[in-house]
Amino acid sequence: MKTPAWQRAEGQSKTGGLNAKGRASYKQETGGTLKAPVKGAPDSPQELRRKGSFLTRMGSMPGLLVDEQGDKTRLKLSLEAWGHRGDKAGAVAHGRRLLKRYRGTKGG
Repeated sequence: MKTPAWQRAEGQSKTGGLNAKGRASYKQETGGTLKAPVKGAPDSPQELRRKGSFLTRMGSMPGLLVDEQGDKTRLKLSLEAWGHRGDKAGAVAHGRRLLKRYRGTKGG
């Protein structure tokens, strides 16, 4: 039996994260839903929360952004897929700012 597409290269985007086929495979396999990354400025409170949570979580992950050969790692590619071009500390700081804005929209 083949592993699901979201676990193989065909379900992963070369620019980071999962492509549409990978997200569909994940939904079929686990019943969960994955939305596409929020690349630009968030337009809604839900996007503020999603992007803030993602940047905070991924910026806190262990590992390097560039491997021994100088190539970007999947971690760096994922951060870039969500529109963050800086380092991990910057991703965490940006994520926390977005979450603070989100909490402000919720009234506390």
